[in-house]
Amino acid sequence: MTKRRVVFVVGSGRSGTSTMAGTLRTLGLHVPQPEVVADATNPKGFGEPRWVVDLHTELLARSNVQVSDARPRAWLDTGTTSGDHATRERVAAWLDEQFAVGDELVIKDPRASWFLGLWRAAADRCDATSSYVTMLRPVTEVVGSKQTYYGPTGGQSGAGSDQGAITRTAAWVNMMLHTERATRGQQRAFVRYGDLLDDWTQPVFALGEAFDLQGVKTAMAVDIAEVHRFIDPSLRRVTMTWDDIGVPDRLRDLADETWQALDAIASDDSAKNQEWCDQLRTAYAGQYAEAEAFAHSTVVAQRRRAAADARREATAQPDRSVADRVPHAVRAMVPPAARQKLRKALRRERSSRQDRA
Repeated sequence: MTKRRVVFVVGSGRSGTSTMAGTLRTLGLHVPQPEVVADATNPKGFGEPRWVVDLHTELLARSNVQVSDARPRAWLDTGTTSGDHATRERVAAWLDEQFAVGDELVIKDPRASWFLGLWRAAADRCDATSSYVTMLRPVTEVVGSKQTYYGPTGGQSGAGSDQGAITRTAAWVNMMLHTERATRGQQRAFVRYGDLLDDWTQPVFALGEAFDLQGVKTAMAVDIAEVHRFIDPSLRRVTMTWDDIGVPDRLRDLADETWQALDAIASDDSAKNQEWCDQLRTAYAGQYAEAEAFAHSTVVAQRRRAAADARREATAQPDRSVADRVPHAVRAMVPPAARQKLRKALRRERSSRQDRA
């Protein structure tokens, strides 16, 4: 049996994914270098390989999908992008290089859920076993944390701004339900962020046994002590409730039930609870389709406005001469006397065109 293991830490951002990735790294798993640099939004570090983040950013742009995208069809778009042969070759080659550093890798990026099929295929080509850890945190805390540290969406302000909260709540439902579906039938675990902060040893050492991670199973006392220093419960700085976030009742109820279903799977990953998630995913798709229908007129108006703005901008552009369109460095190579003759000739040509018009 292969010794190669790759653990994908997935789920919505601001759910404890960085804490989980950092814990596994401290216990001996390798996070491919270089990593995304820590900042004020995540002072302990992100635990994200820079190459992976850049790849996902590129693929999302190619798919016309946002990191937190509420559209159910966005999964079809990223799936199409993931099927590109050249992209699959590129990811498999990079992953194989990382196994030269260590047999047990941890790859974390909130964008990763969009491309799990791509990564699973790459791991298979590298003869590596894939495992998935989905981090769970109450939706109100996730949305509140994003509003606080990333800023609101739609030009609103404040952690509880309705438009940003609605968009991010919908995106959380979409992300979490499809991540559950994408990892179904694979070696996986769902870990509550609160459990990780309360006593990290229980969920993490359970992962070590379930995924056969030697780095975790053979952790030294010094590594365990380092994790105790790394995990800081005070970093759970946002503990909002629905009273703090303005979301329509139907979406709030669906998000609450999604949390309940995923929380149930964390304890019992049974067919019954998986079917519950299927039902919720169908309900969400229906609710989103209704919202799109309601907003259709706004979408059409925005498209018309964008087209009109583009036409006005094109009309406002001055009619530049041929000489103006030649790069300065090239013009400088032409002797001054020759440049003067060319300008006169071009002016005569322009005047002739205007007369014919």
